[in-house]
Amino acid sequence: MKKTALRASGLVILLAMAAGCATTGLDEVKATADRAAADAAAAASAAEAARAAADRAGQAAAAAQSTADQALSASSEAQACCEANRESMERMFQKSMSK
Repeated sequence: MKKTALRASGLVILLAMAAGCATTGLDEVKATADRAAADAAAAASAAEAARAAADRAGQAAAAAQSTADQALSASSEAQACCEANRESMERMFQKSMSK
């Protein structure tokens, strides 16, 4: 009888230790999963911030291109005006020289 009680208590201790180890392992797995989820959320947030920054950079580039296009147009108009003035002065000079 003592032998059976000793075996039973040994079995109970063994089962309690195994259950404790399983719980500890499960807690570690849960903690690892929680850290992985937090890391994934941080990565998603960083990606969203990068996308927003890229959108702003694209808008700034479009605005800069528009300004450059306007400057080119104004420059072309000024060049045309300059050419017209030069031609007019050339005609006036030629006219005065022919008299």
